[in-house]
Amino acid sequence: MIEIEDLPVLVDPVVIAAFEGWNDAADAASSVVDHLMVAWNARIVGALDPEDFYDFQVNRPVVGTDELGHRRITWPTTRIAIASPPDLDRDVILVRGIEPNMRWRQFCAEILAVCDDLGGELVVTLGALLADTPHTRPIPVTGTATEPDLVDRMKLEQSSYEGPTGIVGVFQDACAQLDIPAVSYWAAVPHYVAQPPCPKATLALLVQLEDLLEVSIPLGDLPEDARAWERGVDELAEDDEDVADYVRALEETRDTTDLPEASGEAIAREFERYLKRRGDEAGGGAG
Repeated sequence: MIEIEDLPVLVDPVVIAAFEGWNDAADAASSVVDHLMVAWNARIVGALDPEDFYDFQVNRPVVGTDELGHRRITWPTTRIAIASPPDLDRDVILVRGIEPNMRWRQFCAEILAVCDDLGGELVVTLGALLADTPHTRPIPVTGTATEPDLVDRMKLEQSSYEGPTGIVGVFQDACAQLDIPAVSYWAAVPHYVAQPPCPKATLALLVQLEDLLEVSIPLGDLPEDARAWERGVDELAEDDEDVADYVRALEETRDTTDLPEASGEAIAREFERYLKRRGDEAGGGAG
């Protein structure tokens, strides 16, 4: 059971959730929520009791020293936070946790019950997977939604994946069973650089959230981190001829497949996003 401290009254809140583990290649999805926690000054209001959901031999508790010098144990769990972004006319509920080891349906039910108590009206889950995609091109992001009108309105590139799923897929299905509108975005991380972090994939997911929420999210050092990551992978590829050849083959395949993406509509959308961000930054500076 999750007990919420000082249950607040939120305005049309949207839920954004990510979970470490199988659904989170290179930690790209959970890093989005970590970024939003800081960028939007989020406040943790509750945490799941981990006893029923985690195998502590798989996800071990961590011992450390707190600010007062006392030894403390931090248990693996899933936390709920709330934020009121200054440029958004609605509040946000952030869910950041670890894929559970057991009782997945109960896990989803407890989290969604809290989101319902807080007035959550839309659920957005984030995931990341390893894929045959070159690091030198934009990170592909696919999306699914529980309702056809959401797919049409958000122009989602619907995923055709069939096979084993993780907690993100189960969480999405739980939303559908409860008639809660839900969207899921998945970033494709180049499989040959699977180790975390992958700031370029995190940035790609944040851009999708910006489009969905129609707001500019403070990105901080993330764009430069993404460029530095790409330069670092470039250097690794240059040192290995086989990897360099493989990347070139992926680039050719991607460029051929994505030729229609270089349409006037796509370019215009990217330019509009750039102008909006410039306008928001100028407005913030004037204040």
